[in-house]
This record gives sequence, structure tokens and C-alpha cells, in this order.
Amino acid sequence: MNGTDFILKSLVADGVDHLFMMTGGLVDPFLPAIARVPEITPVVAAHEGGAAAMADGYARAGGGIGACLGIGGPGLTNMVTSASAAYTDESPVLLLTGAVANHMQGLGLFQDATASTYDDVAILAPVTVESYSVPDIRLLHHKYRGAVKSMLDGARLPAHLTIPRDVQTGEIDVTPEPVVPQLLSSTSLDDEAAKRLWDKVAGAARIAILVGGGVIADDATADLVAVAEKFGIPIVTTEHAKGTIPEDHAMALGVFGYAGTQHATQAILEQGLDLLIVLGSTLNVRDSMYWSEKLAPKHGIFTVNVSAVHVGCHAQNEYFVRGHGGAFLSWLKQASEGDAKALLETKADRLKWVDKIQRGPRLYDQENTASDQIPIHPSRMVAECRKAMPRDTIAVVDSGAHRAFASHYWDSYGPREFITASNLGPMGWGIGAGIGAKAARPDRPVVVFTGDGCLRMHGMEVQTAARFDLPVIYCVSNNAALGNVWLRAIKVGPIPAQLNEAPDQDWAGFARALGAEGITVKEPDELAPAFAKALELNKTVVVDVKTDRASKTPTQPYHEGAAAWSYME
Repeated sequence: MNGTDFILKSLVADGVDHLFMMTGGLVDPFLPAIARVPEITPVVAAHEGGAAAMADGYARAGGGIGACLGIGGPGLTNMVTSASAAYTDESPVLLLTGAVANHMQGLGLFQDATASTYDDVAILAPVTVESYSVPDIRLLHHKYRGAVKSMLDGARLPAHLTIPRDVQTGEIDVTPEPVVPQLLSSTSLDDEAAKRLWDKVAGAARIAILVGGGVIADDATADLVAVAEKFGIPIVTTEHAKGTIPEDHAMALGVFGYAGTQHATQAILEQGLDLLIVLGSTLNVRDSMYWSEKLAPKHGIFTVNVSAVHVGCHAQNEYFVRGHGGAFLSWLKQASEGDAKALLETKADRLKWVDKIQRGPRLYDQENTASDQIPIHPSRMVAECRKAMPRDTIAVVDSGAHRAFASHYWDSYGPREFITASNLGPMGWGIGAGIGAKAARPDRPVVVFTGDGCLRMHGMEVQTAARFDLPVIYCVSNNAALGNVWLRAIKVGPIPAQLNEAPDQDWAGFARALGAEGITVKEPDELAPAFAKALELNKTVVVDVKTDRASKTPTQPYHEGAAAWSYME
């Protein structure tokens, strides 16, 4: 078979059934190859950045790897932002780009972006675990397998392969074999280091577990719930890991950090915490309530992560255990009564503490979810959407003020059901990522919370969803502004505010022009029927909700934490 067939069949062997792509001369040989490999469905995006975001959403929702294809040069540079989002959130996306033949590099060919010119490989190297141009067809199978293994080696990270034209069309006598399955099921833990937990829990009643994004890949929800119930330990999550434990579980306190719940904030910062067990989080600025000075448990922080790079950067008295959070939960669940004696002895006191927290309000400003104001309060928009959608709906959340409202007022009940580019925050990423999520999970409803600013950047991907019959519901918080920036700018003066304002455009009409359905919502009572209709249509639908840009986000504790720091937040 030739190189293109090998790549496509290898993807199929590794569980990939959709390839998100843009066509172009440097990948022409892939087009007839796609016809020869019917097990993979091509989705042609409007923009290479959209294709990479789709592959990212596909990987996050499906739990395997995602793949995208485009030309080198301008196609590759269009992918950089989405690749960066995958890198910072640890999402395994394989970026495939075409290039001129190896023996023609540096001779002045059109769109030559190899090492002889400005070097595609070097451009993507900082935001991938591996970026490599295949110099010979005889190396293709080695480099494909090497890239996939690198993507799944500990942290889940994107990788990039440039496939020159001679490698695409060359012949290879190697049978594609799966690489991914055994790597996805592989988790490790330093057992001896983990045993230090028994010293930490002695005399500690108020213990909580903070679950970060690093645990998502471990598929550890069952063990997380078992540990919470066995030892009476409350669970909080970062925004990235929202839904890893069902948010209506008795031991779930919700999200901690940016746009977190009152319950989580009280447990971690305000109730005299004894010990915090952190699984798969780096305690970055958003996951630590802006490195709050109150984040100082009496017995310290017990951190389990595959990397020690960020441990101890801000928090004091942090103890590190190398390993996967899922492996630690399995180890803790299986602990004998003798080993876990101290933890079990404090269970009753811990349950009383949790009960006291849960008797108070869970969310901030919850009255806004029933607000009748016009323009519509974003809290009401999110709450009405949650009520209208099935329990297992996947929410993909774009970047902007709407993300704070969605994180706070949308409840998720399972892993991989709340997807957002939480670290980099690229606007418009969610529009493509929602398409990838729907391709990965066609059995689930997918709602994308996005904004009018995001649509101005990547709204053309709505036509991709419609064209390929992927029924994604786009819930647009249309506040005629760049919401988060506007909320800061209005405090400075009228000109800064005006620079972040935009026309109130007809996004429902825009959707219809792209072959999707469009619904405009101007009054709160129109929300419920609009979302019900969008779900019933089972098509790509844009719900254009006219929201109030002056509505403050539910992030007050985060901004209190930021007050001690000199930064734009």
C-alpha cells in the first residue's frame, strides 16, 4: 500500500473513525486514499484551525486520539492555536500536514514550508510532544507509531507529522496495527510514595479531594465515587474536570476555582481544611482561586501527578507522588481497614462537616437563573438550557464571559461531558470542538455555549456541522460585546468600552445562510421553547440569545484572590 493508505488504515486501527481536514495541493494524494478506506469519515472544515479544534473535541469527548489533516505552510500555521489549546489541556491530537517531496525541498516550489524555508516542524515543535517530517517512506511506520506513543506517554499531548509528497505516494509493505488501546489502559503509581498518605491523614477530619484534568484520561469515575463513599471524602473538581463525579452526587461539592461553587469554595478555603488531596491538577491560577493565600490546609497538600514540574510553585507544604490520579484512586479504594484506620475513624466527623456545607446555597447569585430581565441574564440562559437538555448532554464551552456562567450554572453528570479549552482560552475554538464531540459521540446531544465574538472568529464552521449533518446546538450569548474584556474596560472609561463593543448581528439569519436552523430569543420566556425546538429538530441549530453584557460573572471569590496580585484579571 502507499503512504496515505497506511496512515489512514493506522488511524482506523487506533479507533479513529473521523478525519477532520482541509484540502489543498500538498495533500492531494490523500483524497483518493480516503475513498479506499471507507472506515474513516472525512469532515471538510472551513479552516484548518477549525479542523484541529474538531479533532481536539473528538479526542476529549471520545477518550481516544483525534486526527486532522491539512497542507503545510499556511494550513499548518492556521492550526497552531488549536494545537496550543490541545497542548495546554493535554489532549491527544495527531496533526498531519503535507509537504513538497523530500528531493524537491529548497528549490523554490510553491508552498514549500520545509526546513529549507521557514520550517513547519519548528513552528509546531513548542506546542506538540513531537513534531517531525518523515524523510523516507521506509520510516513512515516507525514515525507514526513513535508519534502515537509519545502522545500517550504519561500526559496526553498532541503530536505532528509532516508527510512529504514522495512519502504519501511511496509504497510500504507494513500492516497497520493498533498502538493506542494498550497505551490508554496503562496507568502507574509510586506505591511507596503513596503510603505517606497514612501519615498525612492522622488526626485530619476535614479532608477533600480536588480532581483535575489529568484524571479524565484515567476513566476513574467509578473509583472516585467509591473512594468518596467509602471514606466520606467530599470531591471538588477543577473546571477542566467538571463532571468527573456526577454533580448531584451526595459527596460532590462542585467546581473549585474560577467560577466555582459556594460549596467548593467553603470546603477548601473557609472551613479550616486539614488536608487537600490533589489529583492531576497543577494548581494553576484558575484552579487555585488565583493562588489564594487561604489555600493552606493544616496538614498540607498531597499531590498525585505524572509530572512534578508545577508542584510546589505556589502552595506551601505540598507533598508529591508521581503517578496517575486514577491509579491512586484504585489504590486507595483497595486499602485495607488497617492501613486506612485513621481515615475511617474520622469519617463520621467528615460527613457532618460536608452536611453542614451542603445545607447552605450551592451557587452564587442563584436568583439570576430565574431573572425576567431584558436583555436576558446569561444565568437564565444557561439554566433554561440545562433544564431542556437530557441528563447526558455534552456541553462544549467556548471562551468568554459565557464560560463563567456555563461553568457555574450548568451541571454535568459524567466524565467528558463538559469540554472547554480551560488553559489557553482561544475564542471560537468551541465551535469546531463541538463538531468533533458530536462526531465522537453521535448518541449524545451536544450543546456549544459560545458568544458573538467567538462567532465572528470561527462562525463559518457552523456550515461544516450543517453540511455533514452533525446536529450540534449552538447557544450564542449575543451581548454585542467581548463580554469579559468589556466588563473590565467599562471600569476604565467609555473609549475602552467602545473598543470592545460590536453590532447586534442576526446570528440566526447567519445560521440559515449556512444551511443550519436559526432561532432568535429576545425574552426569557422564549428560552425554554427555543431549546426544546432545537433539540427536537435534530439538526445544526444556532439559538441567538440576546443577553445583557453588563451581567457580572459569578467569579467574586476568584477576583478576591486576585486582589493581592498585580495582573489584568
